[in-house]
Amino acid sequence: MACLFACPQVCVMVRVCALAVALSPAALAGDCPQFSGELRQGGFIWGKVPPGSVVTLDARPLDVLADGTTFAGFGRDAPATAQLRVEGPDGCSETLQVALREYNIQRVEGVPAATVNPPQEQLDRIRREGVMVKTARARRLERPDLLAGVLAGLVWPVQGPISGVYGSQRYYNGEPRRPHFGVDVAAPEGATVRAPGAGVVTLAQPDLFYSGGTVILDHGYNLSSTFLHMSEVRVQAGDELKAGDVIGAVGATGRATGPHLDWRMNWREVRIDPQLLAPAMPKP
Repeated sequence: MACLFACPQVCVMVRVCALAVALSPAALAGDCPQFSGELRQGGFIWGKVPPGSVVTLDARPLDVLADGTTFAGFGRDAPATAQLRVEGPDGCSETLQVALREYNIQRVEGVPAATVNPPQEQLDRIRREGVMVKTARARRLERPDLLAGVLAGLVWPVQGPISGVYGSQRYYNGEPRRPHFGVDVAAPEGATVRAPGAGVVTLAQPDLFYSGGTVILDHGYNLSSTFLHMSEVRVQAGDELKAGDVIGAVGATGRATGPHLDWRMNWREVRIDPQLLAPAMPKP
């Protein structure tokens, strides 16, 4: 079963895709189902089991839709193995081998503390906004039609050079900062940002402290896309979008040093890599 994504040259240059492995029939032995997607850190997989089955991954229940579709994501630092168990008429148990990745790590010394850490007077705002984002992502939207559109393939919300990749991390003055959990696409200020797949808007904010103009698009069953640093937000919470519908415009709002779109994806509380669900970036 072919992988949906081929790593572009820019990804190889930063060594993030050095260990990319598509999940193939050989990755699962016995009678366990075959999956599409990427069985690797940051990856997302999906497949079908007999309807009515109970499926767990490392003892955590997975959603099983009426047609038997089940799916799961793997975080940046997911372990090298995961235990899949299917209980039902065609039950099975299988140890999945999760490909590990090498991430781009940068170490910067001599950075003033005021540049690295937010000012004390902004901490309450940052906490409030964090709760707002967490609440939006925690909504459970049971829409198989939306999820099916995503599994059929996403499109890039904006096109341009990839300027930042999933999993990279910086150390300032020896202290690790949070890893980057999205893919950055450099584009001119005001360039149109479009929905990569169908979904319902659960958050639309013009000015969050870190992420500036921010939109969360729920694709169903706790799978969502988030779009950061936009100069304009052209949707509101509750809007239902199709792939290609306008979301907003590229900007440099929040804590950004230049115009770009930061596209992130979450499955439940797991941060997955959007670049693994999108096609290769079209050449200019």
